[in-house]
Amino acid sequence: MTTKPLETMFSPIKIGSMEVKNRFVMAPMATAFCTPDGFVTQQLIDYYGARAKGQTGLIITEVVSVVGTSSYMPHQMTLCDDKYIPGLKQLTDEIHSHGGRIAPQIIHGGGENWEILSGHKSVGPSTVLSRGMGEVPVELSIEEIEKIIEQFGDAAKRAREAGFDCVELHAAHAHLLLGAFMSPLRNKRFDEYGGSIEARLTLPLKVIKNIKKKAGEDYPIILRTSGDELLDGGRTLQETQYIIPILADAGIDAFHISGGVYPDQFWRIIPPMGTPMASNVPYAAAVKEVTDLPVIAVGRIHSPRLAEHIVKRGQADMIAMGRPLLADPDLPKKAQEGKFDDITPCISCGIGCVQTRKEMNPMTCLMNPTMGKEGEPTIEPAKKPKKVMVVGGGPGGLSAARMASLRGHDVTIYEKTSKLGGQFRIAAVPPFKQDIAIGLKHLVNQAKKTEVKIEYNTEVTKEFVENKKPDAVILATGSVPFVPGDIPGIDKEIVVGVDELLDGHPAQGCRNIIVLGGGMAGGEIADFLADRGDNLAIQRKSVTIVTKKDDVALNLLQEARALLMQRLRNKDVKLLTRTETKKILDDGVVLSRNGEDLTINNVDCVVIARGVKKLENLSSKIENIVPEIYVIGDAKEPRYALQAIAEGYDAGCKI
Repeated sequence: MTTKPLETMFSPIKIGSMEVKNRFVMAPMATAFCTPDGFVTQQLIDYYGARAKGQTGLIITEVVSVVGTSSYMPHQMTLCDDKYIPGLKQLTDEIHSHGGRIAPQIIHGGGENWEILSGHKSVGPSTVLSRGMGEVPVELSIEEIEKIIEQFGDAAKRAREAGFDCVELHAAHAHLLLGAFMSPLRNKRFDEYGGSIEARLTLPLKVIKNIKKKAGEDYPIILRTSGDELLDGGRTLQETQYIIPILADAGIDAFHISGGVYPDQFWRIIPPMGTPMASNVPYAAAVKEVTDLPVIAVGRIHSPRLAEHIVKRGQADMIAMGRPLLADPDLPKKAQEGKFDDITPCISCGIGCVQTRKEMNPMTCLMNPTMGKEGEPTIEPAKKPKKVMVVGGGPGGLSAARMASLRGHDVTIYEKTSKLGGQFRIAAVPPFKQDIAIGLKHLVNQAKKTEVKIEYNTEVTKEFVENKKPDAVILATGSVPFVPGDIPGIDKEIVVGVDELLDGHPAQGCRNIIVLGGGMAGGEIADFLADRGDNLAIQRKSVTIVTKKDDVALNLLQEARALLMQRLRNKDVKLLTRTETKKILDDGVVLSRNGEDLTINNVDCVVIARGVKKLENLSSKIENIVPEIYVIGDAKEPRYALQAIAEGYDAGCKI
C-alpha cells in the first residue's frame, strides 16, 4: 500500500473565528489525571501536550463540569470557579506552544451525577431513571434550570480567560443534562422545556445564548450530539436533520456527530473490537446535507487513510479520534510523513482506556505502555550493551525485545513454536476479535525493525542458557490452559482445550458441544462454534455453556459483552449457570444443578475453558547462571496483554 502522505486531512479549516491547522480532532476521554478537587496536574498537561506535539489540530478535553468537582467522574476537570483558571491556563499554553487548538467539553452531570462523589442528588428534565447510573433524578424546577443556564455561561467565560480556543457542549446519547433534555427518552416535561421537539431544544438554545453573551459572540461553540439515538422512542436521524439548522441559527459553529444512547447502545459510543469501522459517518454525512458548518465524525475511525477517505468524499469535515491517539500520540505526524506502518494501532480492546476507568483507576493503554507517563524521562541508550535472551515470543516478549534492542542491546527471542504471538495470536481467532491480529502484526514488525533476532522451534533449558551465556534473560513464557484435575474423565478423547480448538483442531466440526467454563474464553469459544443451521449448507450445532457462576463472560468489557450475549442468544447457545461438572463420559457429561444430577448424552466434544495457569519453571534453575532475570506477563501471573506489554517495556528499559 502507498505511503504517500495525506492531503485533505492536513488542510486548515475554520470553526467560527478559530482556524485549526488540520482535520485531526482528539475526542474527549476521561483520564482521572486531575486532583480529586478538580485542579489540573502536570501529568494532565504532559498527556494532552504529547498529542498536540504529535500534530493533532484540535484537542477536545475530557468532560469539564460547570457546577462543581466529581459530578460525573472522579478526578474530573471543572470550570465552576475562577480559582481553576491558572492551572487551566498552563494546559492551554502547552497546547498552543505546539500550534494546536483546545476546547473543554463542558457538561452538567444531570441524571448521571454520582451522589457518592459530589454529595448532590442527580437531577434531570423528568423523574426518569438514568439506567446508566441506577438513580432516579430529581426533576429540575424552572428556577434551577435558569441557574444552570447561567453556570454554563460563566464556565465558558472562564474557559476563554484560561486560553481555551472554543468550547464543546455535550448534548449526545440522551446522556448528561443537555443530552437528557434533548431526548424524548428522558424529557417528559410539558412546560416550555419539553413536550415537543422544539421545546426540548429550549435549554440548549438558552445555554448557547448565555455563552455568547458572557464569552463573546465570536467565541466558537461545538455541539456534540447523536445523529440517531437508535432506540425505539428516541430521536431519529430525520429529527436530527430538522434541529441542526435551528441550533446553527442559535450560534453553534460546528457539530460533532456520534450515535446511539447510553447505556442501551453504548457499544456505538465506545465501539469494541470487531464492530464496524466509522459506523457514525452516515449520520455525519446526513448532518452535512442540512448545514454548511463544519461537521466532525467520530467512532472507530482508527486509520488516517480512512479518515482521509471520509473527508475527501465530503462525508465529514474533521475526524475525531479518541483511543487511536492514546495508542499513538504521534499518529497525525507519522501520517503526515507517510510512516503509516510505524503508527501504533488501537485494537479497540478497551482494557486500559475504558475498563480501568470503570474501575475508578487512571487511564492507560494496552498498546502504549507510556500512556499517562508522557512527562517521564525519555528512553536512554544503555551504558553497556548486553547480550539479552528473551524466552517467548508473545506480546510481552516482543515488547521487551524491541525496547532492549532500541537501547542498544544484542537481543534474541527464542520461541518454542513455529509462530510468534503466544496467547495473543490465539485470541484473535474468535468472531469479532480480528483487531488483535493488527496489534500483533505491529508488535512483530516493530521488533524486527529494531533488528531483534528470532529463533523459532527452540526449547530453552538450563543447559541451553549455560551454553548461550546471556547477560540478561527475560522470561516471557506465558501461560498454558488450566485443566481441572478433580473431574473424572477429563482425559477422555472427546475433551479438547480452547487453544487447541482455535488453533485448527478438527473438533471445530463437532455438532453437539459442551463448553466447561463461562468466562470470556468460554463465551467466545461458544460464539466461535455455534451455528443455528438455518443455512441448509451448514448443519445445526448445539452448544451449551456450563459454569459455576451466575452469568457468562462477566470478565469481558461490558460493551463487547453486550454484543457477545446477543450473538449467543441468536445462535441458541444454552447457558447452564450455577452448575457443577461431576463427570465426563465417553459421549456426554454428568452435571449437578440445583442439587440434582443432570446427564447430557450424545456429546461430540467437551471444551475445557477454565482459564490458564502460568508457565514458568526456569527462573529458579538459572538464577546462579545469569546476572539479570526478569519474569513478565502471564509467566509472572496470568492477566491481560495490557500487563504483559507494559512489563516487557519496563524490563527492556531496565537492562
